[in-house]
Amino acid sequence: VQPNIAVLEPIAFEEGELSAYLDFVDRDLFTTALLEALHQFKEADNFGALIRPVVTDVAGMLGILKGKDAAGQLLLYKTHEKVLQVLKQADYLSPKYQVVIANPPYMGNKGMNDRLKAFLQDNYKDYKADLFAVFTVRCLDLCKNQGFTGFMTPFVWMFLSSYENLRSYILNNFTLTSLVKPSYTAFFDSAIVAICTYTIHKNHDDNYKGTFFDLDYLGTAEEQSPRFLQRKKDKQYYQVAASDFKKIPGSAIAYWVSKSIIRAFSEGKPLYEIATPRAGMITGNNDIFVRLFHEVSLNNFISSCLNREEAKQSQRRWFPYQKGGPFRKYFGNLEYVINWEDDGHKLRTTKNSVGKIPAHAFNENYIFKANVNWSAISSSNFSTRITNYGCLFDASGSAAFPNQLDDVYILSSFLNSPIARIMIGAINPTLNFQAWEIGSLPILVSTLEKSRNIINKNTKNLRDFGKTDWDSYETSWDFTQLPLISYQSSIINEQKNSDCSIDKFLSEQYQNIRQQWAEMTLKMQRLEEENNRIFIEAYGLQDELTPEVPLKEITLTCNPHYRYNADKSQEELEALLLADTMREFISYAVGCIFGRYSLDKPGLILANQGETIDDYLAQIPEPSFMPDRDNVIPILDGDWFNDDIIEKFRQFLTLTFGKENYQTNLQFIENALGKTIQKYFLKDFYSDHIKRYKKRPIYWLFSSPKGNFNALIYLHRYRPDTVSIVLNDYLREYRAKLTAKVENLQRIEISANASPTEKTKAIKEIEKLNKIIKELGDYETEILYPLAIQQINIDLDEGVKINYGKFGQALKKIPGLEDA
Repeated sequence: VQPNIAVLEPIAFEEGELSAYLDFVDRDLFTTALLEALHQFKEADNFGALIRPVVTDVAGMLGILKGKDAAGQLLLYKTHEKVLQVLKQADYLSPKYQVVIANPPYMGNKGMNDRLKAFLQDNYKDYKADLFAVFTVRCLDLCKNQGFTGFMTPFVWMFLSSYENLRSYILNNFTLTSLVKPSYTAFFDSAIVAICTYTIHKNHDDNYKGTFFDLDYLGTAEEQSPRFLQRKKDKQYYQVAASDFKKIPGSAIAYWVSKSIIRAFSEGKPLYEIATPRAGMITGNNDIFVRLFHEVSLNNFISSCLNREEAKQSQRRWFPYQKGGPFRKYFGNLEYVINWEDDGHKLRTTKNSVGKIPAHAFNENYIFKANVNWSAISSSNFSTRITNYGCLFDASGSAAFPNQLDDVYILSSFLNSPIARIMIGAINPTLNFQAWEIGSLPILVSTLEKSRNIINKNTKNLRDFGKTDWDSYETSWDFTQLPLISYQSSIINEQKNSDCSIDKFLSEQYQNIRQQWAEMTLKMQRLEEENNRIFIEAYGLQDELTPEVPLKEITLTCNPHYRYNADKSQEELEALLLADTMREFISYAVGCIFGRYSLDKPGLILANQGETIDDYLAQIPEPSFMPDRDNVIPILDGDWFNDDIIEKFRQFLTLTFGKENYQTNLQFIENALGKTIQKYFLKDFYSDHIKRYKKRPIYWLFSSPKGNFNALIYLHRYRPDTVSIVLNDYLREYRAKLTAKVENLQRIEISANASPTEKTKAIKEIEKLNKIIKELGDYETEILYPLAIQQINIDLDEGVKINYGKFGQALKKIPGLEDA
């Protein structure tokens, strides 16, 4: 049958034109519905086939109008043609088709013009998330009862909450007879197309089992069709009834889930009845209200508040802020802080450029309470963490707050299990995990009650392992001391009053701590698997799931299988872990050099704005390792200053692991790094520091344009005269030393006693040094001296991004800092 392809045209009548026509014909023939139909097509080029004609007897109207003769009356003739066109278009859009096949247009709300948005709101408000959903409904309108429709659309309608009304409309009124989900490259190997095709019978049968094909693994575009036909022949497909889909929260078209999962959704208690899931806060401007913990002053931060009143009484400004983060289970991803001073007064009252307060969803009844939290958007598997108290939470770090405090353990272990992963995938197989979706997961409360004690015990241990691991790294606010030297510190303190030796091989100490890490990783794996086994048995999924957890999913930073997330040999993983551990040792050493940490006292020492060496000595009057006094540590190629970073590090290594084995220990570090300690500090240290502190460094590098002068300072010890110290005591002093060396080389150049080789070498060195001296001179006069006389003030509360920018080209450029 040749299809009738209609081109819809906008039709408008001139003033008085329609009225004159109605005078010419019998007005009784034109009902109110027809008049409305005449006006419906004014924007046919905008609304197209979405127009639902109000005329019902189109054929009758056309027959009557064809009997009217308007010949000889130009105006009436033109009008007559317009009326005929309206009725023809109405006829095309009437529900008279036995089969409707469509690849409808895909357009979200952002792509629509205002008139189209208003039209959809008035006519298709339950399906307006995307034009393809609206057209799906419209095509079902066009189809006769007992007819069939066939579609090719994006597959997101199968599970996203914004299409729940569409799913309900289809499942409750019609019959989904088949669906094929091709692979992403079903059309072109080079193009990603996320679509599905499906057929609907315009007749409702809740128990009819539709046929569903998932072709994700059937190869390339060329291979997919023949392999699909073979798969169909071999009956490799799913058959599911609408009644089963309705048991899944949101009526997701999760055709792949088993009967046991479906049964769990029917019999289990929704998680929201046990705990309240909430999407977190939106500040409206994180640059103003959110910082990484290490950016702010320690005396302005508190992590132990149990409620809002306690937080207000603390008079602190910065509080822990859960913002999601990467795949990590049971504990961690606590890096950010939020300005919640005076119960969030500034957050609640700050207006944006258009005079509105953008911050909202403060969740006042839930902040600071114990919760199970997760990343709203993830690049990998779903995972949850336990927070006992003290945190606010962000929209990207949603959380569930249990009715009974002890339920945080059973909920977290369930949500981290493979069962929850399957169920979440059934509700929404994307990597966007909404609070309502997590809240709809079924908990078999009575079945699990007998295992509660063992699950709680295991999960408490899992959380403790996660916390121990998280706090072993200096970006944690509960970091106390590097595990690699914690044992050494106790010996150092004993040595103050005795002659005991602290000599120890760093390699042996590393092997000891590496063994502890390996044992902790295996213990965590065993506990997770024991919990998984309990859940699998409770849900009757022994035939579908196994409790095993691969090492790459044991989310401890000290576990290289997780940390490096790559298919590498054990030897390669061990080399990476060793190198990073040595980098962390060096970073901790630099922290001790600046006084941020101490070998004599756990935790942070100097961590408030403008603190000095006197503040350090007030806490530790007789330090084992004395921090740098002026807060400036040069990093230069050569031995130019007795307080340069390489010399300071040598002193630190000697103190912590002894003088006798110094060379052996230094060689162990350099072998792990793959370079000398000098090259590491000159080339890699600052890059590693920027990465470790997520482009918000606490050690700032004053660096000349070509990097021939470098001096490190500690942000929290910065004072307005710090730049002057860098200028006068280091840059000028270094330039003077270089000038003196040039003068010495010039004497060699003209010396009668020098050999030709020595003179040639001297000339080359003079040329090189003169270029450096020129670079340092320009750096001084154009950049550093103008900054020094400004006596710049900083405010840690403004964050690194703002403060770093105040120093312009004086500091080492951090790529992406403006976008960080």
